[in-house]
Formats: sequence, structure tokens, C-alpha cells
Amino acid sequence: MICMRTTLDLDDDLVRRARLEATRAGGSLTSLIEEGLAVVLERRESRREGAGLPVWSGSRVIAAVDFDDSSALWDVLDTDGH
Repeated sequence: MICMRTTLDLDDDLVRRARLEATRAGGSLTSLIEEGLAVVLERRESRREGAGLPVWSGSRVIAAVDFDDSSALWDVLDTDGH
């Protein structure tokens, strides 16, 4: 892994809290910042890619259902051809 040295301007209280957490966890401030960045970037990339969203690849069309009308929803579920 190639490491890059950089300078960041961070909120003093945030750095103090991060150092305390890193010490409590037995790690370094650098490792905590790396872990946090990785989590945020992964989460944002997943949202962009639509990861975790269900995908339906069926060919059957179902009539629109008013999800506020539970009896209409049950009617569609009961007559789904199964």
C-alpha cells in the first residue's frame, strides 16, 4: 500500500474525541481516520451503484395497487396466479 502524507484542518474537539477513541481501541488516530473514510466512501459508492436495492427481473405486469388500501393489496396477492 502506498501511503500519502497530507495536512488536514480539523475541528479541535473532533480530533480530541478521535484521539480518545483511537487510544481506547488500541489503535492510532491515522487508522481511525482511514477506517472512517473507508466506511463513508463505501456507503456513498453503494448508494450511487444502487447496491442493496431489490431487482425484479420478471416479465409479468401487475396492476397498480394503492398501498394505503390493504384489501386491494390482498386482492392482488390472492390473484397472482399461484
